[in-house]
Amino acid sequence: MKNDKSKIPEHCKKYVQGVKDTQDLMSGKWKTVIIAALYNTGKFRFMELVRHIEGISPKMLSQELKDLEANNLIKRKVVDTMPIAVEYELTSYGKSLGNVVDAMSDWGMRYRKAVFAK
Repeated sequence: MKNDKSKIPEHCKKYVQGVKDTQDLMSGKWKTVIIAALYNTGKFRFMELVRHIEGISPKMLSQELKDLEANNLIKRKVVDTMPIAVEYELTSYGKSLGNVVDAMSDWGMRYRKAVFAK
């Protein structure tokens, strides 16, 4: 009987599917950065996020926030002030990405140091 190397173990399929699901939820240039900003700081108003996240346009931020809210990763709260403001923060489900964001930040800082320090 021939050894069929094309059969992938079930645990490997589930592992890769989990990575794909996470990637799909956080796809795009800005979602992970938005999550990191909210995870690190707690709450931001819309324009604070625009100023905090270098290079993002208000239109793109608005679109990404809507996607993140639709996927239950952030919550939007209208603040009754004059003028009315909107605050964004991570949901408890969004906060569960903290270890992922921390690992990405740690790796990125080590990479930057190793590559750009030369």
